[in-house]
Amino acid sequence: MYARRRHVYFAMMGTCIGLFVLAWAVVRLWSVPAAIGMCLVAMVIPPVAAVVANRRGPDDRWWDETGDPESDRWWNELDDRDHR
Repeated sequence: MYARRRHVYFAMMGTCIGLFVLAWAVVRLWSVPAAIGMCLVAMVIPPVAAVVANRRGPDDRWWDETGDPESDRWWNELDDRDHR
């Protein structure tokens, strides 16, 4: 799951940079309002990318990051009970 979230994050950030570069290197020569619109769209992408990258999956146990073996046994027991 982590690799997929990371790939989506980098794709979104690459799109953001691409929009900025394309807007001010190419599009502004024909239409400044279109370039500004592209920059406004690119401005929204980084916060959305951060939310996507930090979202936890249903199998992630973010509330139990102690590394305690007893706690891990307890969670494994609960997970096995749910899968039966």
